Amino acid sequence: MNTLVIYDSLYGNTEKVANAMAEALGKEAKAVKVGQVKAGGLKDYAYVLIGSPTQGGRPTKAMQSFLAGLTEDDVLGKRFAAFDTRAQAFIVKLFGWAAPKIEKALKSKRANCTAQPQGFFVEGTKGPLAEGELKRAGTWAKAIIAGLPTNLMPGEFNVKTKE
Repeated sequence: MNTLVIYDSLYGNTEKVANAMAEALGKEAKAVKVGQVKAGGLKDYAYVLIGSPTQGGRPTKAMQSFLAGLTEDDVLGKRFAAFDTRAQAFIVKLFGWAAPKIEKALKSKRANCTAQPQGFFVEGTKGPLAEGELKRAGTWAKAIIAGLPTNLMPGEFNVKTKE
């Protein structure tokens, strides 16, 4: 299935996660930075995965702007999933993470969100990504396309997907 992975990235971690997803899905998927895609540019894709680093408990300003610009026509007939990169710090847990807010913005446009929002962990504000997160990102993306459960925590993605 044609899949577009839209991301924003401040320190390169979310970009790495998005690229791992696109790579795991093969030639019918591509990762694109949020500023390089317009809302109307979603028409050729069956699946759209959208991710951002968590900044102050929410997606980046660029991602918020993109999501605000989507219309119900843009999301019609597509399947969406939201992801973020996040630290495990107490203060971040207090304000929440970006992925649920991305999903909420998508649902406000009547988007079909077909997977639980997912967070991929970094070991500090600037990273690096925690060990195993790139592999988990690829497995999560494959699970979405295969219609498998995606509400698993880190280290629990031991599902087999069709190659």
